[in-house]
Amino acid sequence: MGNIITASKMTLAYDNGRKEIIKSASFSIRKGEFVFITGPSGSGKSTLLKSFYGALAPKEGRLSVGGLDMTQISQKKLLELRTNMGIIFQDYKLINEWTVEKNVVLPLIIGGYGIDIQQTQAKKLLRHVKLSEQAERYPLELSGGEQQRVGVARALSKNPFLILADEPTGNLDDYSSNVIWDLLENACNQLGSTLVVVTHRIPTIFNLSYRHFIIENKGIYEVR
Repeated sequence: MGNIITASKMTLAYDNGRKEIIKSASFSIRKGEFVFITGPSGSGKSTLLKSFYGALAPKEGRLSVGGLDMTQISQKKLLELRTNMGIIFQDYKLINEWTVEKNVVLPLIIGGYGIDIQQTQAKKLLRHVKLSEQAERYPLELSGGEQQRVGVARALSKNPFLILADEPTGNLDDYSSNVIWDLLENACNQLGSTLVVVTHRIPTIFNLSYRHFIIENKGIYEVR
């Protein structure tokens, strides 16, 4: 089972390198694994996730994602990498002027896929997240839990090799949270995707085997 993400003595920093958030971290994440990353507020969880999708390059050390060196990746290669990822945000980041169906297929629109493929995938995914009846509605007409389910469906639209989720249930009630965790478990089981989830708390209902990293004092440590 090959590594999807490998970090070697990686340091992440802001303010032109003056403010170090993660220092000299080394770890690897293998294909098909479900990984939780926890840590106190402000510890660098979201910063670490940003490095995985290329929004922040390492200040020092090495980081490889999907076999690509993130310290010297070209803009073209970075865009290609991102089109094969699914990213789920705590604040949903849906386009409020677009219907639910169109939001779901945004990655397919960007990828230049035909309308037939878009419609087929949207129908399948909305059925999967139990939102088939909401296809023609708009995000602001949905509850927070429903909006996040649209976000999950969008993240799954291109059968991504890697799914990154930043506090995907942070704003949701227990019922909606449980639905999201079920969807993510299924993505790992059915698609074989690697999932990396930043969260304050690992859900007690979680059924898959998983790995757990904690960020503390600028270091990244695996909890065993």
